[in-house]
Amino acid sequence: MTSGFIDKSNCTHRTIFPGVEIYTAAGNEMMLSLVEFQPHAVVEAHSHLHEQVGTVLSGRARFLLGEHGDQERILGPGDMYVIPGGTIHKVVALDEGATALDVFHPIREDYL
Repeated sequence: MTSGFIDKSNCTHRTIFPGVEIYTAAGNEMMLSLVEFQPHAVVEAHSHLHEQVGTVLSGRARFLLGEHGDQERILGPGDMYVIPGGTIHKVVALDEGATALDVFHPIREDYL
């Protein structure tokens, strides 16, 4: 758990897929994750029990939800998304890459 003011350089940093870097900070019950996508980087289809809500801060990315990518949308700055726990999802950054901000509940222990 972190508290107070947090500099990005002091956050937990991980590469979760090639070209996809995350910086995380967690409270007692929720986690904030800054996600930086290189152009054309892919978060492969996956699911987790955590509820995930977020917004795209810069760039654009294709979000696919559902087992067969049944829901698909290109999101850009200011666009938001809600991914219920257990939902299969995939993200593909477009030509300019993207930065997104995710909130998870409960905390993703694998991101600490």
